[in-house]
Amino acid sequence: MASKKQKHKIRTQFRKKHQGRSKTGDLTREFQDQADRLDKLAPTERISGKGELTRKRTVIGAELTEDQSGGFTVLLDYDSSLCRQGRVLRVHGLSCVVETEDGSIFRCATRQLLKSLNTEQRHVVAAGDLVIFRPEGDGQGMIERIEPRYGVLSRTSRGRQHVIVTNVDQLLIIASAAEPVLKPNLIDRFLVTAEQSRITPIICINKIDLIDPADLQPLVGVYGQMGYPVYLVSAATGLGVERLRRRIVGRQSVVSGQSGVGKTSLLNAIDPDLKLRVQEVSRENQKGKHTTTTAQLIRLQSGGHIVDTPGIRQFQLWDIIPAELAGLMRDIRPYVNACRYPDCTHIHEMDCAVKDAVADGRVDARRYESYCQMFLGDD
Repeated sequence: MASKKQKHKIRTQFRKKHQGRSKTGDLTREFQDQADRLDKLAPTERISGKGELTRKRTVIGAELTEDQSGGFTVLLDYDSSLCRQGRVLRVHGLSCVVETEDGSIFRCATRQLLKSLNTEQRHVVAAGDLVIFRPEGDGQGMIERIEPRYGVLSRTSRGRQHVIVTNVDQLLIIASAAEPVLKPNLIDRFLVTAEQSRITPIICINKIDLIDPADLQPLVGVYGQMGYPVYLVSAATGLGVERLRRRIVGRQSVVSGQSGVGKTSLLNAIDPDLKLRVQEVSRENQKGKHTTTTAQLIRLQSGGHIVDTPGIRQFQLWDIIPAELAGLMRDIRPYVNACRYPDCTHIHEMDCAVKDAVADGRVDARRYESYCQMFLGDD
């Protein structure tokens, strides 16, 4: 909580609805509208002059803090005597479910000031967030502040940041050996995001009972050489489940992958008391059905938390420019500085150390194709 003796002041941007009129067809009406807006402002908040600056306001009782990704989070002041701390279990539209340390559950709305802050996120609150909320009535509350995040898993959705989950230590990338078919390129996208977010990635290939495990050895070998742990498991038979269970005990984990790979079934195998709902893969198109509709934080009996997420068919990278991509791929990164040109894209240039490594077999050709697809923006 901010000191009562000295209130912090920050200047930050708000959403476009705080911006002035783009056209000046009626100056009298514009002046009256502006006066009305000023009258409605809280006494601790004020807006600046004109033009684009009207999107900026000074907020008293707030401070900026840098998060793990290098961005900045606005921390609003709150009254500790009236508020409690909790963690967001899931988000449903305009409200979210928050659990306190003692296990109490509250359905909370979000403070309007928080929702008005200018952000590239689709939603200001996400599953896994640590929040400060003010209890209101029976099992209700109002979120006053979102604490700084770490371990944020995000993707691009309609040009904005879709924060899937926050405050996790490791990412379980769930793929299936069959039904639906394995998609290595999707695994590569998750790995790049995990490297950027500094989340420990773990590759889990489920439904291993449907194929001959030897068929996966070349792929497993490529990821294993880069230092990524790969688990071959079967939620149906229990193969490899105990080994995976030991890996997540006491950790903050998230499971993610395409629809139908068995994420929820695997969680039920890890902790049978969960009894999460599952569906079978469509036999017509081999695509999974969306059983899980929203990211959900689950407390495990063995200790720690795990987040079950909806299945995805596309995973567009967020906040990763093409020039950063090679540095986030463990097998390509060692050759980047040996290229002839310092700004080499490793796509079409001559004397490219990355392309030479691919030709010599030191970099897997399929991984290089995956790099090219991500660099060129192909889904």
